[in-house]
Amino acid sequence: MFNKTSLALLLFGAAIVAAGAWNNAYPPSTAQAQPKVIDLTVYNSNIGLIKEVRQFQLKTGVNHVSVADVPSQIIPESVHFRSLDDPEAVVLEQNYEYDIVGSQKLLEKYVDQPIVVITQDDGKHQGTLLSGSNDIIIQTEDGGVDVLKYDQVRQFTFPKLPEGLITKPTLQWLVDASKAGAQEVEIAYLTQGISWEANYVLVLDDQSEKLDLDGWITLDNRSGATYKDARLKLVAGDINRVTESTPPQPIFMEMEVAKAAGQPPIEQRTFAEYHLYEIPRPVTIKENQTKQIQFLNARDVPAEKIFVFEPSSGWVMRGASSPHIANVQVKLRFRTDKEGVNAQLPAGVVRMYQPDADGSPLFIGEDRIDHTPKNEDVTLTVGEAFDLVGEKVQTETKRISEDVWRESYQITLRNHKEKESVAIHVVEHFLTGVNWEIIKASPNDFSTLNSSTVEWVIKVPAGGETTLTYTVQYSR
Repeated sequence: MFNKTSLALLLFGAAIVAAGAWNNAYPPSTAQAQPKVIDLTVYNSNIGLIKEVRQFQLKTGVNHVSVADVPSQIIPESVHFRSLDDPEAVVLEQNYEYDIVGSQKLLEKYVDQPIVVITQDDGKHQGTLLSGSNDIIIQTEDGGVDVLKYDQVRQFTFPKLPEGLITKPTLQWLVDASKAGAQEVEIAYLTQGISWEANYVLVLDDQSEKLDLDGWITLDNRSGATYKDARLKLVAGDINRVTESTPPQPIFMEMEVAKAAGQPPIEQRTFAEYHLYEIPRPVTIKENQTKQIQFLNARDVPAEKIFVFEPSSGWVMRGASSPHIANVQVKLRFRTDKEGVNAQLPAGVVRMYQPDADGSPLFIGEDRIDHTPKNEDVTLTVGEAFDLVGEKVQTETKRISEDVWRESYQITLRNHKEKESVAIHVVEHFLTGVNWEIIKASPNDFSTLNSSTVEWVIKVPAGGETTLTYTVQYSR
């Protein structure tokens, strides 16, 4: 293990040397300025837009300005620098420095230079560093070669520090200013590693007729920076990206829940073809933190629990005598209109609960929803009904001509509930790309949902079964 005091001194010294290298090349320099304003806009697609306003003390002519507290996952080619007080100021050069100091990096930079290494057994090895990438290889003063493993080393020291190392990712500019004095500068850039999604907690009443829905913004920051007192906006929608970003590596995340009583509600509005959510107060998002902010609180929303048998989704043709048997799905429907949750819902996971007989909530299922605007139906799959079973079998297939054929099916619905009759929605999907027509059905009362889907609502008595038959004719 390296001595912590020695390593800290090395890191500090490396930062001083790195700053000196640039300043020697470009004497006009300006100290870093802390951001005056931060606007943070976060998208669903692992990307965020940061806009800062900082104040710099510039002089007429060429100035060196730098910002060190930028995210490590910044997209350097997206950086924009603009003086708000000097429209004629010109950016001559822009650099993103990310050669971060570290023990391994120091050794790589110090090849062919003198070094002193102290091992765990207090041995001293002094000479010229030949390699520091895998093992530490030193050519001693007498011409010999020492090869040391990293776990043998307690500390190492250099007579001086190599140049070109920094302690934080840094943006640097050469700016030709037309006037001197304090200037406010707008800096904008994109970064990866920050994203958000919606998460919902739904509590269904014991009669399955009303629900409470809480919506949470879950913000995940792995961008490599902290954003203090940011004006936070969140964009819901799928923006087009030229290349997919690399998913960040799993790391430990701190969870923070932000729910301030008495705060104004989150503003929701449209922006271009997306929906935008603006937090009405400054928000601090720490590096490596997951933060939750409540944006929806809907109570006593009318709901409908329905049972759905959708045999076509798992149907495999096996011949006339081979049935397809499956449990009936339990689904939950509600609307986003004024009588419902009265809000658009960004995409996310809905976790559903319902109280038991003693009033304690039990987890009953979860489902994911897409971005849903107002005045639409939301249908959630809760799970499979234990006591309801559907069976589909093809009873006949007949070729009428080369371009016309018929298929006949029988669907049997069984209800094993002893005291409760149910209504089951039977949803059938027909072939696309051809014409179809139901020429016979019993019962004949069905609804056409879209160009290839129909639905029957079939009542099944307690402890009994009901049969549905139909014949569909296809033609090209």
